[in-house]
Amino acid sequence: MLKIENLSKRFGHHLAVDNISLTVQQGEIYGFLGPNGAGKTTTIKMIAGLLQPDQGAIFINGASLAEQPLLCKQQTGYVPDRPWLYEKLTGMEFLQFIASLYGVAQERFRTAVTHYLTLFDLLDWQDHLIESYSHGMRQKLIMASVLMQDQPLLVIDEPMVGLDPKSARLVKEIFKQKARAGTTIFLSTHSLEIAEELCHRIGIIIEGRLRISGSMETLRAEAGRHDSGLEDIFLELTGAWELKEVIAALKANPAKPSEKQP
Repeated sequence: MLKIENLSKRFGHHLAVDNISLTVQQGEIYGFLGPNGAGKTTTIKMIAGLLQPDQGAIFINGASLAEQPLLCKQQTGYVPDRPWLYEKLTGMEFLQFIASLYGVAQERFRTAVTHYLTLFDLLDWQDHLIESYSHGMRQKLIMASVLMQDQPLLVIDEPMVGLDPKSARLVKEIFKQKARAGTTIFLSTHSLEIAEELCHRIGIIIEGRLRISGSMETLRAEAGRHDSGLEDIFLELTGAWELKEVIAALKANPAKPSEKQP
């Protein structure tokens, strides 16, 4: 469903993405992880067609993003890390606007919108201006605007930001259900717990390069930590293992509160 070949992107003298290649199959949830500034969001913006790569190619469901951009974008649902909404529209007006851009049939729109607004507890807010929405409500509205289209590829950058525990659990279950039905999900998150729970395979990017891509078993073997969870594996593969030693030292020697002065 998604194929990336030798993808690179440079900003001035900084090589943000360095010759990345990977594939994601239909019905697979692929976790794309890395430290801050590693190149995750730059890669995702190229997949979504918002940035042009300096070299390399992206194929979505067999179509070249460079040669057939509209076809590829029609098949891709994109949730950015910092969604931008038209605050002077109501929630329903925003959803209608998105549906018109993507040519969603009216019958499907009515059914899907009611379904997702109900799931996300937004039904009573559909006629309120978006400027009155909380951050979490805006995130749920963006999620609803993408899910209602039922596209074969979802590209999602930090999906749980701003969501309360109930909504986060709901989104995870929706992702699992979508994957079982054949939707491909390319997911970037800093929550390693979510990635370990959801993802069939995981790629770790460091300083623009894809360090490793594979199942949890593959990652454990590469890190030499066969009984470890994703957090320990991630710290090992990203060279941040000394953090565990710092934390252990802090626990062993907790700082004493300073004595009160008379």
